[in-house]
Amino acid sequence: MISTNDLKKGTKILLKSGFGAVLMDNKKGNIRLANVNGIFNEIGSIYAVDIESAFINNEWQPVTHSCRKGHAELINYLFN
Repeated sequence: MISTNDLKKGTKILLKSGFGAVLMDNKKGNIRLANVNGIFNEIGSIYAVDIESAFINNEWQPVTHSCRKGHAELINYLFN
């Protein structure tokens, strides 16, 4: 498992929506910049709690969410 704060620029990720994306920043926190390959290719902000897995060392690894307790629960409650 890898933490969302440990994901680096250029990492391929899979979102809970089923779409793939590539991270475009090295920030830490709840919001990350990504190029999302959905119905259209879009560059924009995504919530870190929406990241399901990351493609690291040629395999998909699950991602743990490293945000303050309560914030992740609130975001999950609001958007799921």
